[in-house]
Amino acid sequence: MNAQIAADAEAIAARAEADLAALVDVSTPSGDVPGAEEAARRAVRQLPPGAAVERLSCSTPGCADDLLARLSGTGAGRVLLLGHLDTVVDHGAHQSMRREGPRLYGSGTADMKGGDVLALGVARQLAARASDFAEIAVLLVTDEEWRTVAFSHVERFAGWDACLCFEAGEQTPDGDDAVVVKRKAAGTLRVRAVGRAAHSGSAPHKGLNALLGLAHAAIAGAGAHDPAGDDRLTVVPTVVRSGEAFNVVPAGGELLFDMRSDRQEAFARVVAAIPDAHEGVTLTATLERSWPAMDSRAQTAALLTDAGAALGRPIRQASRGGASDASHYASSIPLTIDGLGPRGGGAHTPGEFVLASSLRERAEVALAVIGAVLARS
Repeated sequence: MNAQIAADAEAIAARAEADLAALVDVSTPSGDVPGAEEAARRAVRQLPPGAAVERLSCSTPGCADDLLARLSGTGAGRVLLLGHLDTVVDHGAHQSMRREGPRLYGSGTADMKGGDVLALGVARQLAARASDFAEIAVLLVTDEEWRTVAFSHVERFAGWDACLCFEAGEQTPDGDDAVVVKRKAAGTLRVRAVGRAAHSGSAPHKGLNALLGLAHAAIAGAGAHDPAGDDRLTVVPTVVRSGEAFNVVPAGGELLFDMRSDRQEAFARVVAAIPDAHEGVTLTATLERSWPAMDSRAQTAALLTDAGAALGRPIRQASRGGASDASHYASSIPLTIDGLGPRGGGAHTPGEFVLASSLRERAEVALAVIGAVLARS
């Protein structure tokens, strides 16, 4: 392994567990402003001295401002280090960090405060070598887990040399380090139903049952599910809400689908499959979130070969179905690589964790990758 990578990774790992606890111990469900503000303050304390800190308006109205930190250098190469501070876990279910053997448990450890810690650590180490880069930016957003509007920061970094996103890392079945260079597009479809209320015992025939309309819509939309097809489209009904009392025909409600595909355009097939009405109930389908796919396999193959040579072990390409902000940058920054965070599991569940040993291992991977990027600049 390159001696500089080894030394930098050791410095990051020496404080990574404490840095991770500092972020995880703050509950930051998407949309909670006080939690996000405190997490941002703690993240700033992990930045190197001299970093220029800005707060950018979040893409989602009502959320805390996003955190942007910049390091200016005298060399060449501009690299964006990307992460998010919000989690899907509400305050009541939040768990502070605890160690159990080799695992560090806690809300957001894997998704993705462990990755944030590594991004901030990489920035600290690079700050000491300003001649290696022109600019390093760390962008930590506060709305990644629930954003349905356009991502407002894409154009700001268009044309940069690389975007490195620190979502959770992984290994191949053979135990090699892997990074994510291919992601499916992600979509959220909302179906609203409008029917008519009536007494469900004495006059059910006078009602128009919105719940039955939504059930029909769920079956119709799920009929487009085709994971073995050309687009690898998955369509999964995930949430349904209807009715307010056990003895009243439901007059309204809504249904949500989660959709993933190799092509964003495939979501139109699901929208088209939802009928306008069912047995008098009006159904309205709205595509509320549509995130692009990402495929940087060709652009990153040679770079990862160079990074693996510096690391002393191979770095493999991997794909993932989950959505990520990295996908928004892939069209304007061809060298977009995701999955640079620590390895773990249980994201979005009470059992979420990262492997403590992977904090150093994945710091090594991230340093090797950014080193290869800057060597090409």
